[in-house]
Formats: sequence, C-alpha cells, structure tokens
Amino acid sequence: MSDTPDEGEPRLTHLDADGTARMVDVSAKPTTTREATARALVRMAPATREAIAEARVAKGDVLSVARLAGIMAAKRTAELIPLCHPLPLDHVSVDITLEHDHAIIIATARTSGRTGVEMEALTAASVAALTLYDMAKAIDRAMVIESVALLEKRGGRSGHWVRPDPLP
Repeated sequence: MSDTPDEGEPRLTHLDADGTARMVDVSAKPTTTREATARALVRMAPATREAIAEARVAKGDVLSVARLAGIMAAKRTAELIPLCHPLPLDHVSVDITLEHDHAIIIATARTSGRTGVEMEALTAASVAALTLYDMAKAIDRAMVIESVALLEKRGGRSGHWVRPDPLP
C-alpha cells in the first residue's frame, strides 16, 4: 500500500512528503478573483428569535454586532488558522436571516489573489454565529450552532464548486 496518492486522487496539500505540516507555497500560482460563501445555522427558541428581531436583547443590536464580528473575523483568519495565508480581502459580507426557531448566517468573502477564501468565509460565518450566541445567551443558553459549511467557491485552479448536498 502506497503512502502517496494515485494520479488524480486528492491529496493533503498542507503536508510535505514526510507528513509534516507546512504552509503551501502559492508564489507560482496566478492571481485570480476568488470568492467563497459559507453558512452557519443557530438553532434557538422562538422567543429568542423574537427578542433578537425586536431588538429586546440587553446587550444591544444582536444582528449588527454579529455581522460586524463576522466581517472582522474574516480579516483575521490567518491569525486564527495556523496555515492560512494572510489575504487582502476585497469584500466580505455577512447576512443574517431569522426564521421561526433559527438564524441562518451567510458569509461571502472575495479577493484577487493566489489562494482561495474558503477559510475566510467559514470563519466569518462561525464567528458571527458565536457572537449571536454570546449576545443572546442570557435568555437562551440552549442555542445550538450547527451546520457550518462551505456552500460555494469560485476561482483558482479548481474553478467553480457548489455544495452538492442540501444542508439541514
């Protein structure tokens, strides 16, 4: 059994031939526009969703603070994830939709660079979800953050990818 992947088989790019973690060298890759969209879902009691929607949470405007936290987190992804490249982000958006018993957070990051922005989008969605939890935990400690996932990515060598399976 070989320790190296067969031709065409996906490989772990953050490991060298000896299995040691390393930062990928992207210097030879062309600069292209890259975009990624990620999602996080926060389950909560309907009364919590109502308090957030009506701005009745003691800590303030939950949605605005969570949105800003997600944007700020995307810009600091390389400080949080050890092997991520620091990227000059051209755009980050975080949109939060409140449903009956959950919030859906959609984060999109865009750059013109040599490596993708999937981690920035995932970080934005995750931190926005954590911030929402932090701001509303006094009224609902049972909230659950779930289904943090990449929805779509564009650009780079692998081109356009869309999540093939539906999320809960």
